[in-house]
Amino acid sequence: MDNEDIPSEEQVHDLEAGAEQVFLNVLVSGDEAGVRTLMGELHPADAADLLERLGADERARVVEILRSDFDSEILSELDETVRDHVVECLGVENVAAFIVGMDSDDALEVVEELDEDEQQQVLDAIPVGDRTLIEEGLSYPEDSAGRLMQREVVTIPTFWNVGETIDFLRKSADRDDGEGENELPTQFYDLFVVDPSHKPVGTIPLSRILRTRRPVSVTDIMETEMKLLPVTTDQEDVAFVFRQRDLVSAPVVDDGGRLVGAVTIDDVVDVIDEEHEEDIMFLGGVKEDDLYDATLDTTRARFMWLLINLGTAILASIVIGLFDATLEQMVALAVLMPIVASMGGNAGTQSLTVAVRALAMKELTSTNAVRVIGKEALVGVFNGVLFAVLIGIVVWLWFGSVGLGVVIGLAMIVNMFVAGLAGTTIPLALDRMGIDPAVASSVFLTTLTDVVGFFVFLGLAALLLF
Repeated sequence: MDNEDIPSEEQVHDLEAGAEQVFLNVLVSGDEAGVRTLMGELHPADAADLLERLGADERARVVEILRSDFDSEILSELDETVRDHVVECLGVENVAAFIVGMDSDDALEVVEELDEDEQQQVLDAIPVGDRTLIEEGLSYPEDSAGRLMQREVVTIPTFWNVGETIDFLRKSADRDDGEGENELPTQFYDLFVVDPSHKPVGTIPLSRILRTRRPVSVTDIMETEMKLLPVTTDQEDVAFVFRQRDLVSAPVVDDGGRLVGAVTIDDVVDVIDEEHEEDIMFLGGVKEDDLYDATLDTTRARFMWLLINLGTAILASIVIGLFDATLEQMVALAVLMPIVASMGGNAGTQSLTVAVRALAMKELTSTNAVRVIGKEALVGVFNGVLFAVLIGIVVWLWFGSVGLGVVIGLAMIVNMFVAGLAGTTIPLALDRMGIDPAVASSVFLTTLTDVVGFFVFLGLAALLLF
């Protein structure tokens, strides 16, 4: 295919917008067969995106039209807030039937995010065997490997050879006759070799099985170096392990070391995306699903964050009030002081962003913390000196006062040094106290740079100019 044939990002967006408009036109016209046809042609993830973009009434109509043909995979792809609405439209009985046919990890994801009453109703409607697995999954800590894993794994004993393993895989697939569950996972990448106590002793990539002759023992080709994930492992640590070791799947074990499931790369990609979204949204003081929440819920959620910011703004104003007499004598100070605070805030945000990311990626630890803090502080000093010269010259030419240029230059150096220092130490301190740095760091940082910037600038002005 020529490069000219590859659609640009704008073209793809236009195609998606056009397809969405076509769907809305069909929906408004009352063509239920057309709605089924269009939705049936979409991948579950794309169908979920379409449902998320629709208004509540339109979404309810689509779900009602698709009730008998609704693809259960769409449920696992929906945003949590939208999924609640879709579940409400489908009804408990239908949702329970969908969950039975889903992979265990997707089924658990749908169930765990239901309201408590709905969750219990769905569990009661599920057959005992499936219900037991889901309830066991719900017993694991939230956002842990136990919640993330799929229970369906391929296990083989140590005394088998490659031929017996291949025969087992084929026979297991043949057993799916429409009356019973296929013993194989829908999708898998590794086979797990287990001992008689069901403890994993090795893994074999599926590709290696297919490339090896039948008489070869599985113990001769298995990889014994495995990263076993306890069921309580936090999902961020799971993602870190996958990134560090380039894994596509990893075994999950219980407290006794027995294999209970496996985490696969498709779920880890979702975790990475979820954690990234969460950190970005928290830095702005909003929730992950803020886009789909009701207006009052969004207002309530954002109010507390804005209230905290109001408190910090009042604190900065109090500092300014300490120098009201100085401001009255030189109006230029009121004009210039936002520059000092703004530059300090931006410099601090740069350091903060680097530090929060490094903590999340486990690149910033107690071992290298002092070195990183020192580097960021020096960067703040160097940039402070450079910008002090620039702003000093600008102020001298603007107001015709060398002294005022010196004052703002010195204040710039001090505040940017403090910003670089605080941008690293604040997230480190919060992380040490068990508080998510992405949630609280920005409030402390902006307060500090504002207070220090105003205090140093106005204090130096009062000391040197009057």
